[in-house]
Amino acid sequence: MSADAELAMFRSTVNCAAVLESIGRGWRLDRRQSTRRALKYRRGEGEILIVNHDGRGWWDPLSQAKGDVFSLVQHLDPSLNFGEVRKVLRRLVGVTPSYPAAPRSGKGRQADRPIPERWAERPRLRHGSPAWSYLTGTRALMPAVLDDAAAQDAIREGPCGSAWFAHRQDGQVSHVEIRGPDYRGSLSGGRKSLFLFATSRDAPRRLAIAEAPIDALSLAILEACRPDTLYAATGGGMGPGTIEALRTLLGKLASLPDAEAASAADANAAGDRYAQHHAELAAKAGVPFVRLRPPDGLDWNDVQKERGR
Repeated sequence: MSADAELAMFRSTVNCAAVLESIGRGWRLDRRQSTRRALKYRRGEGEILIVNHDGRGWWDPLSQAKGDVFSLVQHLDPSLNFGEVRKVLRRLVGVTPSYPAAPRSGKGRQADRPIPERWAERPRLRHGSPAWSYLTGTRALMPAVLDDAAAQDAIREGPCGSAWFAHRQDGQVSHVEIRGPDYRGSLSGGRKSLFLFATSRDAPRRLAIAEAPIDALSLAILEACRPDTLYAATGGGMGPGTIEALRTLLGKLASLPDAEAASAADANAAGDRYAQHHAELAAKAGVPFVRLRPPDGLDWNDVQKERGR
C-alpha cells in the first residue's frame, strides 16, 4: 500500500477518540459538556480537546491546534516523525473508543468560578516553595528574574508544585497558564491574551514574543534583561484576544524610534508558522521585525537549561 493510500485509510478508519484513549495518557470524556457531534475530552485542570466529524477530526479550543488523526498523534507526542506516527496508527485501525468518563467533583466545579477569583486565592511566588524549586531547578530560571516576575504579579503558586502564569486584559487576569513537574495546561474558562514581563519602568521600544511564559523568561535571562524590551508569551496558538493584544502593543511601538518586534518562537514547524504570523502583524503595524530562532528542535528554555549545565 502506498503512503498516500495508507494515510487515507487511517483518516477513514481510525477514531480520534481512540487515539486519545490509547496514547493520550489521562484524557477522559466530559459527558455533561459533550454532544453527539462534539466530544469534549479533558486531562487534568485546563486541558481540553474536542473530537468532531464523527471521530475523524479534533481541535483545541484554547489554541489554534486542530487536524486529523495523523496530526493528533503528533500533537500528543511531537517527537514522533512521519514513519513513527504511521506505526502508531496501524495499531489503532478499527479500534472502538470506550469513552471513559471524566471524574466529577462533589464540591462543585472549579472551572465555574471566575479566573480573577481563582488567581487571587493563590499565594505569591516565594523563595523555597515547590513552585520556586521547579522553576529554578528543573527550568533553570534565575532567582532575580523570578523575583521581578513575582513583584509584577505575573507568577503565582499553583497546587502540586506548579506555577501559574497570568494573561491580562484591561489590567485583570483573563487567562492562566499552568506548568509544573507533572502537569502542563491552563485554567478553563479564560480568554487568552499575553503573558508579559517587563524589565524596566521605561516604555519599551522592543517586543520579544515567545510561545510559553517560561521561554519568555528564559530569553530575558539570556539577553541579560534588556531594559528596552517587553517580553511576551502567547501560550502557543494565538486566539482573538492574543492577536488584539499584539496589535495594541505593536501600535504603540510604531511611533517610537528604533522600535523592533522579535519573534522568539520555538525552532520547529509550528514555531516557524507562529513567527510568520508575528512578522505579518509587525509589518501591518509598520514595526521592523527580526526572527530569534534557537537551535533546531529547541526552545529558549532548552537553551537556558543547557547554559545552566
